Parts: sequence; structure tokens; C-alpha cells
Amino acid sequence: MKSRDEVIIRVKGLKAGYGAHVVLENINLEVRIGEVLVILGRSGSGKSTLLKQMIGLSQPLAGEVWIEGKNLLLTTGEERRELMRSFGVLYQSGALFGSMTVLENVRLPLDEFTELPAVARNLVALSKLKLVGLAANAQAMPSELSGGMQKRAAIARALALDPRILFLDEPSVGLDPITSASLDDLILQLVHSFAITFVIVTHEMESIHAIASRAIMVDDRSRTIIAEGRPADLCEHRDPRVRRFFHREPEHDDAENQIQRA
Repeated sequence: MKSRDEVIIRVKGLKAGYGAHVVLENINLEVRIGEVLVILGRSGSGKSTLLKQMIGLSQPLAGEVWIEGKNLLLTTGEERRELMRSFGVLYQSGALFGSMTVLENVRLPLDEFTELPAVARNLVALSKLKLVGLAANAQAMPSELSGGMQKRAAIARALALDPRILFLDEPSVGLDPITSASLDDLILQLVHSFAITFVIVTHEMESIHAIASRAIMVDDRSRTIIAEGRPADLCEHRDPRVRRFFHREPEHDDAENQIQRA
């Protein structure tokens, strides 16, 4: 069994952008097994861009992304297919297919990546729904579920192939505080029971303090990581941009400058 101190994700010298526009540069990051890493930053700071780079959805301008000791950017064919099976992704929308039942949605990765008999695929999918508390809703359509239940179903689908890593993009967006807290509890249960590693983009301050082992903050001006550490420590970080973010304080100088320019 791998140690929880072992690095499972490594980002080296990453530079990302679109055309001539650079969003992030000089990103160096390590994530350890069983860790919950939260990516923070203002709107437009490149949080989702970094997440896309880490799951191979976008090609970086420079740098490397290593997962399970393999360079994600250089893997091809069956090796890449196997590497992609090692992690699951929950997109902000949940991305459930409305024309399929919840069970069929969760079964999709099994249909695509395995040759298990249909009965076995259904049993595995049902076990994942049970894990997130939705076994009774297996035959429901996504539209019949609440927002929080849809997120749980999407997590069940992300768990279908028993990944060692889950990437979540704004999992609590649009949820009420009670449902959001319930989702936080589910994440912690998965960490403690299965040592799943989480990389999460979120703005939800209560969730950050509840679930994060460590947080990094990216900045739209410097285009890189400006802070890293436990959320409790970042609250009193020496960089005022970090303190303002954690204490939800407006940038008065920026507001005054905008008024003057107007």
C-alpha cells in the first residue's frame, strides 16, 4: 500500500494560456495521496484553467503534469487510457445526461472502459450510488433529483472506475448551506475510508475550512501561486491579497481607481 506521504500529482513549471494570452506561469505544485487540495483565487485568476491542465483537457504552453509517476502530456494509446482511469472528474454543472437514468449515468465509465458483463456493470454502478446515499434513486431521471443529489450522482459516476484521484470544479455552487455541508462530509468520508486524493476548485469559504488539508491561491496579476498552506494559516498570510480573500474584504484602492477611470 502506498504511503499517504507519497506524491501522486506533480506539476512542474506549468505555463498556460490561450494564444498569446498567458493566464498562468511558473506553476509548481505537489499533491500527496489522501490529501484534499483546494485551489483558490479571484474570478478570472486561472483556477479552472489549472484544473483543465491537470486533467489533460488543455495543452500547456510549457511545463509538465505528472500523475502516478507518468507524464500526462507524453502518454498515448493504452498507457494514456489507463492513466485517465486513475482519476475522476466532477464538472461544475455535474454534467449528467438528462435522457439517462441515474444508474445509467453512473454506469457510463464502466461501459466505456471495461468489458464487464452488463449485470456486473449495473452492480458496480449501484454500489457507487449506495456509497453516496442514492441507491434508492437509481432508476430516477436526473431532473427528478435535487441539486445536491445530482452532485452526489455525479460523484458516484466519477467513482465508477475506482479512481485514486478526484478533481472537483466548484462542487458546492448553487447549493444551500446544509446541502453543501453534507457534500463536504461525503468528501471527507471518501478521504478517510479510501484515501482518495481530491483537488477541488471552490469559492465556498466554509467548505474550504471544513475539508482542505492544504490550499493554494493563484493570482490574476502575478499569474502564479502567491500562497500555499493550511486555510487557518492563510487567513493571516503576509500578502494582503490573501488576507483580503479569506476575510472577504474589498480592495478599496481598486474600486477608487475604477471610479476615477470612469
